[in-house]
Amino acid sequence: MKVTHQIRAFEQIVAHYDGLLPLHRFLLAHYKKNKKMGSSDRRWATRYVYSYFRLGKALLQESPVQRLAIADFLCNDTPSLVIENYLSDLMEQVNLPVQAKFTLIKDRYPSFDLQAVFPFPANLLSESLDPEAFYMSFFTQPDLFIRVQKNHAQKLLTTLKEADVNVHEISETTFALPNGTKLETIIPEQKHYQIQDLSSQKTGQYFQPQPHDYWWDCCAASGGKSLLLHGLQPKIELLVTDVRENSLRNLDDRFEVAGLKKYQKKVLDLLENNEQVLHHYTFDGLILDAPCSGSGTWGRTPEMLSYFEEHKISFFIKLQQQIATNVVPYLKPGKPLVYITCSVFKQENEDVVHYLQEALGLTLESMEVIKGYQDKADTMFVARLLKS
Repeated sequence: MKVTHQIRAFEQIVAHYDGLLPLHRFLLAHYKKNKKMGSSDRRWATRYVYSYFRLGKALLQESPVQRLAIADFLCNDTPSLVIENYLSDLMEQVNLPVQAKFTLIKDRYPSFDLQAVFPFPANLLSESLDPEAFYMSFFTQPDLFIRVQKNHAQKLLTTLKEADVNVHEISETTFALPNGTKLETIIPEQKHYQIQDLSSQKTGQYFQPQPHDYWWDCCAASGGKSLLLHGLQPKIELLVTDVRENSLRNLDDRFEVAGLKKYQKKVLDLLENNEQVLHHYTFDGLILDAPCSGSGTWGRTPEMLSYFEEHKISFFIKLQQQIATNVVPYLKPGKPLVYITCSVFKQENEDVVHYLQEALGLTLESMEVIKGYQDKADTMFVARLLKS
């Protein structure tokens, strides 16, 4: 039977996946190794595996195949052979809203604990989060968001609609697209847009750069926040640093495509003292998009619901505090540090802000948990603090 074939492919992937690689990279390698899998086999295996991990650690007492059927029913609005064979009486309800489908599953499996989907104590979450809404969001694939140049927005919108892309205009410069949209095929010229999550774009409201300011993007990675900053105020000077040289190479590529040519770049380990390199630098603004658990992005990487270990939060807190301690001395008095994480954990968010105030003497101006789970986006935290 075809369903047996699909389940065998799913079980093979789950048996070999150990969480060390991001799931999408593991799947690419797995499909390359198993070339006999056709495109349809790969498509179904990918759907099943991602659905399965979205269930987190809920209903562990059920068999893996039964958990797969439940997860696939909750996460998709189209039927599958697994649903047909293991939840046949619910086939007609597969296109219901997630909340309604959850009620159906809860009636059948009374032990289904929604909190087990995100298997960490609720008191670890930032206080303004709605735990139930956050947990429920894991059954919905987040959207793909792009930030577009205002004077090219209408042309890009027309191109997307002509390609039959279900595009939603969030604002005149932000579009939401179905995840998996092949943008590189539809719009090969990437100069006039950036792929950037909606919540990440919202952090820009905290930058407030002024003409001729000198800003430092401390953990720049591939440069998304720097491009956002430059889009808000092109007349700035910019230093970008990261400990990973390959990330800065990707940054160079993105900046070149976007037309950002004037910037300085350094490979720096901000856990160390960089006084010899930075002794003459002073900045009008710092962006600290800190290394973190990434828990606010696990809707895109649901395998982390099964593989992230709670003790690692302490590791990230130490990184965040140490990096902040090492970069704040280069900030001019009265100027802002914008602290950002893509975490939902209070210890990485509000507690680090408390550290920035108490240990480093910064003054909190404003902070926010950006609740992306309400918008099919990532959930992020941002705070703007001023140096005394």
